[in-house]
Amino acid sequence: MTDNQTMSNGLFISFEGIDGAGKSTHIEGLTETFQQQGRRVTLTREPGGTPLAETLRGLVLNQAMDPLTEALLIFAARRDHLQQVIEPALARGDVVLCDRFTDATFAYQGGGRGFDLQVLQQLEQWVQLQDGKVRQPDLTLWFALDPAIAAQRLAGARVPDRFESQPLAFFEQVHAGYAARAEQAPHRFITIDASQTRHQVWQQLTRALIQRGKLSIVVPIPKAFQSPAP
Repeated sequence: MTDNQTMSNGLFISFEGIDGAGKSTHIEGLTETFQQQGRRVTLTREPGGTPLAETLRGLVLNQAMDPLTEALLIFAARRDHLQQVIEPALARGDVVLCDRFTDATFAYQGGGRGFDLQVLQQLEQWVQLQDGKVRQPDLTLWFALDPAIAAQRLAGARVPDRFESQPLAFFEQVHAGYAARAEQAPHRFITIDASQTRHQVWQQLTRALIQRGKLSIVVPIPKAFQSPAP
């Protein structure tokens, strides 16, 4: 892992976790908070973030394919996303908030699918190489949640895609995949207990960012939290 602050003037934060962990509300809240503190924010997601990557996202989420094809499409989308969105935004000095990045690939394809981690590591090296270093987020906020609780939260919420329809055992393996990545990069990962209430999770998140010097001491409750909690 590398210190990406030397690679750009911006700040790259990824949000990780299984569906139902509460990432979306906190991404919205953190976007608002950074903007209030005078930072320009680029909000994006993976797979996706560009027209090409969004097309590939649709294939990955809805078309049956083998694990290698799945991994290749995800990394192809990531390459375009990095070139077209993430790197230019960081060069401008933006805060880039990304809903999932490479850790999700190691968790879902490596952990959930059981795909070869060495192949994923090689793709990571090829696709994310930037000025001689592998691009990684400066910080990764992992919303850690028991998959059984996540399933209860999502029950009946929407029609599941190809990943959301997987059995509980799949998400337990995904959770283990995230835990392994967090163990490998403790300087980058901030583990959030996503089983708590929305406001408690927000307090965990902002406290950690203040401690890392990424937010000022005063962090008001964002407008995104004014709607009833799910």
